Amino acid sequence: MTRLSGKVALVTGATSGIGKAAALAFAREGARVAMAGRRAEAGEELRAQIEQAGGQALFVQTDVSQAGQVENLVNRAVERFGRLDCAFNNAATITNFSFTADISEEEFDHEINLNLKSVWLCLKYEIQQMLNQASPGGAIVNTSSVNGLGGTPGASLYSVSKSGILALTKSAALEYATKNIRVNALVAGAFNTPMLQGVITSFADRANLEQSAVENFYNERIPQGRIGRPGEAADVAVWLCSDEAGYVTGHSMIVDGGMSAAYR
Repeated sequence: MTRLSGKVALVTGATSGIGKAAALAFAREGARVAMAGRRAEAGEELRAQIEQAGGQALFVQTDVSQAGQVENLVNRAVERFGRLDCAFNNAATITNFSFTADISEEEFDHEINLNLKSVWLCLKYEIQQMLNQASPGGAIVNTSSVNGLGGTPGASLYSVSKSGILALTKSAALEYATKNIRVNALVAGAFNTPMLQGVITSFADRANLEQSAVENFYNERIPQGRIGRPGEAADVAVWLCSDEAGYVTGHSMIVDGGMSAAYR
């Protein structure tokens, strides 16, 4: 029997990177998977891939910064699969590379909505469902980042949002621990995802560097000497949602190849 046999899992940001790897990993471990993302075609392709492998999946096109769409996502998952046992709130973006004093109010609101408000909205509706269903309880994992452990020149909004996710995660874990709901954070380092490739390309363009030089810079900062594979982050999310992590809540699990070990 697989670790999540009979469970229902929800994954946001499921159309690429860590989210896509996680959707496949949850399905591989026996969960029925509800997936959310903005790109309908990519989401339906992933749903078909899971079902062709013998799993059960649902894709709901969703902007997780919008309350009504998040509520609809959770409702659709429950309508299809009957309950919600696990959630991996992974959707994120990085859109602003300005220094702090150069950021507009509109830019601030935009990135905080996409990266922090979205996680709060997901928690809100996921927890409400987990509290009210038969056999209440569940496990939730929120994706943060090593950028949330400190500051990041030129990406302060991303750092603020990822730091906020850590505080939000710990607060929710304390609030619902007696309700059989566990809430943890996956603190991700550098992983080979389209988002990281976009950051590398942007940095290379602004610094007038070759993209390979920026990739080497990342590799040199990581004690294991390489950027992570999305599946390595996905496996951690699956474990945190499994019964094997039944006594783990309010934890910030750093998965970064040792990159931040010297500073924490």
